[in-house]
Amino acid sequence: MASLLTNAAAMTALQTLQATSKNLETTQNRIATGQRVSTASDNAAYWSIATSMRTQTGALGAVQDALGLGAAILDTASSALEEAISKTKDIVNKYVARATPGTDTAAIDAEITQLKAQVVSIAQNADFQGVNMLKTGGTAAAIVTGYQPGAAPTTMSVAAYDLEAALTAATDATAVDTALKAMQSAAATIGAAKTRVDSQKSFTSKLIDSIDRGIGQLVDADMNKESARLSALQVQQQLGVQALSIANGSTQQILSLFRG
Repeated sequence: MASLLTNAAAMTALQTLQATSKNLETTQNRIATGQRVSTASDNAAYWSIATSMRTQTGALGAVQDALGLGAAILDTASSALEEAISKTKDIVNKYVARATPGTDTAAIDAEITQLKAQVVSIAQNADFQGVNMLKTGGTAAAIVTGYQPGAAPTTMSVAAYDLEAALTAATDATAVDTALKAMQSAAATIGAAKTRVDSQKSFTSKLIDSIDRGIGQLVDADMNKESARLSALQVQQQLGVQALSIANGSTQQILSLFRG
């Protein structure tokens, strides 16, 4: 039936064109953002999961920074202890030499005094960002090592060692040797802690990458598919415009029925 008031073909063509335009807009947004789920309205469940996972990666990034800071603190203390151990070994040698008959004990004592002063200086200057693990009253290193959603960050503590006072009461080779062993034990503890921090930092980096890949699986657009879809929708849009034009032209056909 040809109707002047109701053009069913034009209405159908218009609805089809509107649907095509909406799909085209969605595809263009995916291409522009690189995401098939960029807002909650795209897919509320996936968007919520991805948002939570992004929060987790942000927190893990902060953990990685904290681990880097902790590693630097431990590295500073470790390097200082290594140097102090080297000086203390020299002190042991000086005390042994001092026991040899005929040596200039006064000169050796002066050297020992200077070496002890160097160890004290090393302890006082082993400072990183205000944290010194080796001076008298030094600060233990508290290092953030991990984060789990809904829980407090996990931490580790590495005890300080009073290197500054280590040789104060050492007046012979035996006492210095005892102090040396204590230094080596402290160095081993700090070294083991640094190894753990480095390992945790590597793991955290891999964990962040893994979560990022998971987010990508949920929300990233497949650009190959979107490119093909864009081309198809552009063709559909052109055909829709032509179909609407043809449908609107049917009213002209009605006029021809009334021409004499």
